Amino acid sequence: MPLPLPPGPADVVCVGETMVVLAPPDGRPLAEQPSVTMAVGGAESNVACGLAGLGHRAAWLSRLGDDPFAHRVLAELTARGVDVSGVETDPARPTGVYFKDPAPTGTRTHYYRGGSAASAMGPDLLTRTPALRRARVVHLSGVAAALSDDCAALLEAILVDRALGRDENAPLISFDVNHRPALWRHGSPDAAKTLLTLARAADLVFVGRDEAEALWGTARPDDVAELLAPAPLIVVKDAEHGATSYADGTRTFVPALPTEVVEPVGAGDAFAAGYLAALLEHRDERSRLRLGHVAASAALRTRGDVPVMPTRTETDRQLGLDEAAWVNQREHQLP
Repeated sequence: MPLPLPPGPADVVCVGETMVVLAPPDGRPLAEQPSVTMAVGGAESNVACGLAGLGHRAAWLSRLGDDPFAHRVLAELTARGVDVSGVETDPARPTGVYFKDPAPTGTRTHYYRGGSAASAMGPDLLTRTPALRRARVVHLSGVAAALSDDCAALLEAILVDRALGRDENAPLISFDVNHRPALWRHGSPDAAKTLLTLARAADLVFVGRDEAEALWGTARPDDVAELLAPAPLIVVKDAEHGATSYADGTRTFVPALPTEVVEPVGAGDAFAAGYLAALLEHRDERSRLRLGHVAASAALRTRGDVPVMPTRTETDRQLGLDEAAWVNQREHQLP
């Protein structure tokens, strides 16, 4: 359960589409299933849920249809402690839906989100949502950039044009590259150019080493950091190997926790939530990466997109380990 918080502006506002997720109740493919279960998922709202689970005020901003799926999304996020008061209802467009299809080679996703309410988000959203300017952090992802020209224009307004301000009172802009090839209508060259422009304009960038290699041909974390400069804070995730951050000329690497993977979907979002939580708590860079790994490990051990986050007692224990103890951890020690 999320920690109870007094009312007030959100620490982090996450902007993007959330959908209803239909998935098999076990690990077998969709074609073999007599029924599916219903849940809620979306890159940006996953981060908001993770932050709320770690004790921070998080809001999710988007648009939903006027349909039962929208009610399910709002109820689920509210139950997880996320502020949804800024979400708009569109009576003319539907809430998006996607299906998970597990297989021995990995889980495939099938999206039914074309023409969704969220795809109609555009720069005009900025004039209707004062919560964005009051936040300490605004979190975005490349998923939203792929939804429509309007959504891409919204991200460009926030990241490139700095519509939320450039002074010390403006929110920090966090961007997860989050490349989803199936969503890009014009193929990977269009995605590579757009995502590179947005990432370079952010204050904080999250990117997977594998997606950076697929998008831009950069195979080493150091090369990724050089490519994304002048972004002041860059975090390169390398799956089970670990994550490396680059800030003010300092390179910090923290190895990932050993985890038996049940379902990888949502792990990157959980990592971002953990890292942002530690950032909000003014923790050092090594602790930020560690909390990202702890949160990602929780996501990897569940089939859902959003895990139950570890308790503050557990996270404090993990962050307090010396270097040798962190490296030598074994999976049975984790919650």
